[in-house]
Amino acid sequence: MKPAPFAYARAKTVKDAVALLGKHKDARLLAGGQSLIATLNMRLSAPSLLIDINRIPGLDGIKLSKGFVEIGALARHTQVERSEVVAKHSPLIARAMPHIAHPAIRNRGTFGGSIAFADPAAELPACLLALGGEIEITGPKGKRKVKADAFFKDLFETAIGPRDVLTLVRIPAATKDTRTGFAELARRHGDYAIVGLAATAKATGKGLKDVRLAYFGVGATPIRAKKAEALLAAGKIDEAANAVAKELDPSDDVQATAKVKKHLAGVLLKRVAAQLMEPRS
Repeated sequence: MKPAPFAYARAKTVKDAVALLGKHKDARLLAGGQSLIATLNMRLSAPSLLIDINRIPGLDGIKLSKGFVEIGALARHTQVERSEVVAKHSPLIARAMPHIAHPAIRNRGTFGGSIAFADPAAELPACLLALGGEIEITGPKGKRKVKADAFFKDLFETAIGPRDVLTLVRIPAATKDTRTGFAELARRHGDYAIVGLAATAKATGKGLKDVRLAYFGVGATPIRAKKAEALLAAGKIDEAANAVAKELDPSDDVQATAKVKKHLAGVLLKRVAAQLMEPRS
């Protein structure tokens, strides 16, 4: 299929993009386009205007700043995957990147685009939730920051308004006591996960504290399993795995039944728990 007719504009600055969004209520931003182009071709999306933000300078950087890893919205997945800053200071993101789609898609897809699109089966939204990161959004009234816990609202719905542009993602840099874990189950490597889990914790002398478990593929948004977090922090791994089945409420879909997903969620918890116990290299 071919997309419905649309106009095209190239934004030179973030301010320019915000202004264009204000003038055209059904406009869409074009960054990597790996999700948008597919929805256009299937006519699931039919904007009157595409606003290309790829040429806006300064939105593709990756750096360590004041205890945060800052990743620009236009940083390509492959750029993040190969970043020494990310590998050293954000090991959870480094663990997750190879699982995102396939190399051709990672070459074009953007870090900010994945967060903004907020597919509930995608890896990066769950990672951001597990990390307690924050999203910088620029709109008509300037910049604002939104914590990941408040960012994902519903299915494909986020705190980004109709005249907003996601410009930056900030992730707390890992410290010596940071532990991370990541696992997903998919029919083929690169496919969306049937169930996935991103996790962070702080190591103590005897165990873990500040555990954050963010599941994906089991709801309309990435979901924290808070009861399981508390049990895992107490060293009760089996109890935590059992609690997940009661805490999550997935729906049946073409990949698996809700019952199977709950079982797999418990399996992943045990795998990730083992990763969290590993010393940081």
